[in-house]
Amino acid sequence: MERSLSDIRADTRAMAFSRSFMRCYMAGAGFNTRGMQNIGLIYAMQPGLAAIHKNPKDLRAAQKRYVHHYQSHPFWMPCLVGIFLNVESAIAEDRFPPKMFSKVKDTTAYSLSAIGDSVFAGSLLIFWALLTICLLLSGQTVAPFVIGLCFLAVLQIFRVYTFTCGVRQGFKFLRQLKRWNLINWGRWVKYANAVLLIWLWALIWPRPYQWWELLTGVIALMLFGRFVRTGLVSRVVAAAAFVVMIDQFSLLEQLVKDALSL
Repeated sequence: MERSLSDIRADTRAMAFSRSFMRCYMAGAGFNTRGMQNIGLIYAMQPGLAAIHKNPKDLRAAQKRYVHHYQSHPFWMPCLVGIFLNVESAIAEDRFPPKMFSKVKDTTAYSLSAIGDSVFAGSLLIFWALLTICLLLSGQTVAPFVIGLCFLAVLQIFRVYTFTCGVRQGFKFLRQLKRWNLINWGRWVKYANAVLLIWLWALIWPRPYQWWELLTGVIALMLFGRFVRTGLVSRVVAAAAFVVMIDQFSLLEQLVKDALSL
């Protein structure tokens, strides 16, 4: 039985959208200081746009919507590309006004960028790095490799899932993302990072050491973290002050030991 024209068009569009998804992995290849990730975005959108807009004039108008400034977390690129392709399909069918798209596009990209910077870059990536370092310092070699593969696999599943949902649901998918409450999950991951940091500290601290030394260091680290979070001092100043404090503390301890030995 011969396939219908609509089935052939659907398959062609599906292949084009798949190419758009694969191009999301090159999002940062064309990074520039003027448009940020706009080259990567238009590169990812191109196959899908060509499949949606058959009229050359409509295609050029669609391409112009993505050459301006664009910036978001790279982990969200498949999701955003999927949403944008859904909107372009609506524009082609006269179900969405093109003039409204620019503001909605920027708002969505920046909102997801903030979530990505907090949850992915500021929580999960640090969790993976600290856990890997602690396991390696503990003499483990297989576990860090397996954990790294698991994180990589979950990331790919996340990319495919968010892209698919973006293509199917468009901006409606943002409601589901809101229900995930990623910011709250990121806060809990940061608590876990604090525990891993203490573990790392215990592994690299010069031995032998006393329990009160670690306790003093943990309290100082919490205070410096509080100062940084409230904006009283910058991270660089807090880190430098913490290192100087540890150095002076070690010097004072050595002076006490020398005095007691006399």
